Amino acid sequence: MPTLRALSLRHRIVMAFAAVALLVSTVFATSTYLLARGYLLGQRERVVQHQTFADAAFVQRRLESAGADVSAVLTAAGTPAGHTIILKWRGQWYASALDQGRDAVPAGLRQQLAEGDAAAQRFRSDDGPSLVVGVPLPSVQAEFYEIAPLTELDGILRLLSGILIGGALVATAAGAALGAWASRSVVTPLNRVAVTAASIAGGELDTRLPATDDPELATIVGSFNSMVDTLQQRINRDARLAADVSHELRSPLTTLVGSVDLLNARRDELPERAQRALDLVTADLQRFRRLLDDLLELARSDAGLDRRPDATIDLAELLRQVLSEIGREPTLLSGADDALVLADKPRLSRLFRNLFENAETHGAGLTAIEISRTGNDVLVLVDDSGAGIPPHERERVFERFATGATKRGSSSGTGLGLALVAETAAVHGGSVWCTASPSGGARFVVRLPEIES
Repeated sequence: MPTLRALSLRHRIVMAFAAVALLVSTVFATSTYLLARGYLLGQRERVVQHQTFADAAFVQRRLESAGADVSAVLTAAGTPAGHTIILKWRGQWYASALDQGRDAVPAGLRQQLAEGDAAAQRFRSDDGPSLVVGVPLPSVQAEFYEIAPLTELDGILRLLSGILIGGALVATAAGAALGAWASRSVVTPLNRVAVTAASIAGGELDTRLPATDDPELATIVGSFNSMVDTLQQRINRDARLAADVSHELRSPLTTLVGSVDLLNARRDELPERAQRALDLVTADLQRFRRLLDDLLELARSDAGLDRRPDATIDLAELLRQVLSEIGREPTLLSGADDALVLADKPRLSRLFRNLFENAETHGAGLTAIEISRTGNDVLVLVDDSGAGIPPHERERVFERFATGATKRGSSSGTGLGLALVAETAAVHGGSVWCTASPSGGARFVVRLPEIES
């Protein structure tokens, strides 16, 4: 059984309300039962005592007459139905019922009457609860006892206790229901905050908590939205700074590329050592240009400046085009040939180009591309012939600047290529993950929502 701390907040609130309702209803039911029981028993005792003293006076008058017949006297007393009279007179015991006698009177009560005091006592016999009242009759040397059954009163008290117990259970259930309602009132705003926070963490920085008329929640809502506004402004400022810096670097980069291209055009005029240096500069300049392009693309994505998918794209045709651009045969592609997706064509082309070049550069070559369907989504499976990626590295390769021991960080070797793949897939409402290829290499799976043709 889970401990109280292990229960959810909603369950703890419901249990607290139910426990309080049970406690209050139990106290109320117990006090009501005790008060009602005391009142009814007291009233019953007064009635029986009054009847007993009246019957005792009648018997005393008859016994004072000479030659009185005790049996006739007891019969003539006219006691209420169910009552039994027991009389001790001159050392002999007499009763109005054949199955009653001296033993029907509790010994303690007989002792009290022997001392000359009237008394009453409740007791339980085989016939149920009863009340016996004893009155001493010293003038005739007698003791008068009258036994009244309490069965009807006992039934009333049992009914009352059942009603009170049922009422306590109903009150407990009502308390639990009230607790459930109160817990919803408490947990719903928390859930709304959690959903909003998850949306913001997922990149929807424009998401805000809706306004509320509750004065106690208004401060929290206002503070949360103000915090998100500040966070969004800081993220946008940082992203725009990165975008501006990347853009400003394009001009000197263009100048450098033009100068290197001019040198490459007159490469034959340079000495061998200068040619090797020129090759190194050319390679690093290409790497720098691709890094700058990746940074600019990520900065635009972080700043929310990227375009949303708005065109219907034939996925198979797009993949064949990308394969041709990287110099590979379209025959590597297999599977569904009629899959349509809603996409920004340049960005989706860049996604698959990064994947294919990553397989070519760091996966020992691209081996197969397959298009398949699952539910309402289309999957693109990209296999290579490399050594594969260890399971503990398969999520990290999509992080920015993640270049592990296998150096599979990106097609440019900067650790941004696969990060751009993940960002682009998310913008298109999909995802990407890495697993093992049946041939032993790595398999990258891109999931994209399919649209009906």
